[in-house]
Amino acid sequence: MVGLQPSGSSTRLAAQVGAQHLGGVIYLGGWSGGTASMARTSARLQAAAHGSLLVAADQEGGEVQQLRGPGFDRMPSARTQATLGTTAEQAAVRTWSRQLARAGVTINLAPVADTVPTSLGEANQPIGRYHRDFAPGSPSTNARYVAAFVRGSVAGGVMPTLKHFPGLGRVTGNTDVTTTGTTDSTTRAGDPYLAPFEAGIAAGAPVVMVSSARYPRIDPANQAMFSRAVVTGLLRGDLGFRGVVITDDVGAARAVAAVPVGQRATRFIAAGGDIVLTADAGQASTMLGAIAAKRAQSRSFAAQVDAAAARVMDLKAHAGLVRCG
Repeated sequence: MVGLQPSGSSTRLAAQVGAQHLGGVIYLGGWSGGTASMARTSARLQAAAHGSLLVAADQEGGEVQQLRGPGFDRMPSARTQATLGTTAEQAAVRTWSRQLARAGVTINLAPVADTVPTSLGEANQPIGRYHRDFAPGSPSTNARYVAAFVRGSVAGGVMPTLKHFPGLGRVTGNTDVTTTGTTDSTTRAGDPYLAPFEAGIAAGAPVVMVSSARYPRIDPANQAMFSRAVVTGLLRGDLGFRGVVITDDVGAARAVAAVPVGQRATRFIAAGGDIVLTADAGQASTMLGAIAAKRAQSRSFAAQVDAAAARVMDLKAHAGLVRCG
C-alpha cells in the first residue's frame, strides 16, 4: 500500500499500480475536494487494478481527518466522540463511513485503540497530544468506544483498522518523527491496556496496524512490526486475531529510517505481517524486489508470503473487491 498526496498525480500513480500490481493506496496529506472529487480519483486508481484495490484513509476525527470538503462531515476528536454514548457513536461512525464509501474508500485506518495513562497525558506525543484516544487512563472505556467505532464502520460499508498494536499510549515520542522516547517498557502479554484491541477484534475489525515502537517486555530485540513475538505470538496467538496485519508507515517514519528499505518489507512479513504501508510510493520497487528475492531463497519465507497474500485476498473478497470462481 502506497501513499498519494493531494499534490501528487493520481494518473501517474494509477500507472504504477497497474505496472507493479500494488495492493492498495492511502490518501495522505489532507484532501479538501469533497466526496465527488475523491470518488473520481478512487475510480481512476481502481481501474488500474481492475477494481481490486484497497483504497485507504486516516479518518479518525479531530486533528486526524485526511478527507474533507463537500460531502464529508467534520468529525470531532475521539475524546469528544466518547461523550456521545456508544449507541450514538456507532450511528455517527456509520454515517461518516458511508461518506467514505461514496468517495471510493474501502478501508479506514481507524479507530485508535491506544490508551494514554492520565499521568502522561499530552506528554504522549503521538496520541495524547492530539486527543486521539477515547478516554485517558481507561482501557475499559476505550474498549467500548473502539467496539462501537468498529461496528459503525462495518455497518457503513468501510473496513476499520485497529491501531497501533500493542499500543502507543505509554511512549512519549512520535515514531513518525523521532526515535527518542519510543520504547514502552511496561506493556506485556496479558496487559490490561490490550483490552481495546481485544474488544475491537471481537466486534469484527478485519485489520490491525502494528506500531514501530519497541516493547522490551514482549521482545527485547525488535520493533513491534518486525517482531514475531508481537505479530504472530501476541496478536495472532494470544488474542486470536485471524485477519490482516498492516504496518504503520515505513516510508517516511523516522523510527525505521535506519532499516534498509527492502528489509522493512521482508522483516515485517517474516514476523507474520501482511500489508506493508509506505507513504513513499517510490519505495515500492525496492520492497517488491526484496520480497521476491527472499521468496526465491527461502521456502519458509515463501510460505509466509503466500499466507499473507491469501489473507489479503480474503479481505478483498469480503469487501467485494475480488471474486472467486
